[in-house]
Amino acid sequence: MIKEERFDHILGLLKQEGKVTYDTLALDLKVSEDTIRRDIDLLHNNGLLSKVRGGAISISKNPLNFQDRASYLSDGKQIIALKAQQFIKNGQTVFMDGGTTVCAIASHLPLNSNLRIVTNNIALIPILKKFKDIEIIILGGIYNRHTETNLGSKTCEETRSYIADVYFMGACAIQSKFGISATFNDEAEVKCIMLANSKRTIALGNIEKINNTEPFKVCDLEDINTLITDLPSDDSVLDSYRSLGIKLI
Repeated sequence: MIKEERFDHILGLLKQEGKVTYDTLALDLKVSEDTIRRDIDLLHNNGLLSKVRGGAISISKNPLNFQDRASYLSDGKQIIALKAQQFIKNGQTVFMDGGTTVCAIASHLPLNSNLRIVTNNIALIPILKKFKDIEIIILGGIYNRHTETNLGSKTCEETRSYIADVYFMGACAIQSKFGISATFNDEAEVKCIMLANSKRTIALGNIEKINNTEPFKVCDLEDINTLITDLPSDDSVLDSYRSLGIKLI
C-alpha cells in the first residue's frame, strides 16, 4: 500500500473511531510500527490529527471522553503527579479542576493527607474517598458526562466563595505567546475564577499540551506561578517559556 493510501485509511478510521493506535494500524496496513509513526508524524505536522502516546486522536472540538483520555499518556501524567506532590502541604485548601492529570495527583497523595479539596471534578470522588482527613467540597452545576465535571453559572458562583492556598490547573493547551486556553468556554470560566481566588497557581501539561492552543483563553503564562510538565525542566521544547517569569518543573 502506498503512502497516500495509508493516509486515507488513517484519516478515515480517525473520522469513524476518533482515535487510532500504532499497533492496530500496523496490523491493518501490514507495515511496521515505525512506518506508522512516520505517517502519524507527517499528518500531525500538517494539522490533520493530534499525535498522542501510542497513536493519534482526531482534531475536534469534542475531545475523547474521560476514560479514553485517562488511558493516553499515562506515564507522563504519573511524572507530573509525582512532581506536583512537593507543593501540597497538610492544612491547605486546594483547588483542583477537571482532567485526568489532576486525578493522577490525587491518587499519589499520602494516606495521612489533611487537606480541604474544592473541585468540580466528579471523577475525584472515588479517588479521594479513601482519605479520612481530606474534606471534599464538590462544586455544584450542570454535570458534563463527557468530562466528568460540573460546569456553568452555579459552578462559577460557588467557586467564588472559596480562597485556595494552591490551585492545580489542568491545562487543555499551553503556548508561550497565547498562554493557557481551554476547549470549552464554560471550562475556561471556572479556571479563571479558581485562578483569581488562589494564592498560587500551578498549571499541569504533558508534552501533547505544550505549544498548542484551544479556542477559549484562560490566562497568560505570566498569571501563573509554576508550570509542571512531563519533560525535564531543561528540555529545549520549553526554551520559549524560560523568559516568562514562571517556574518550570
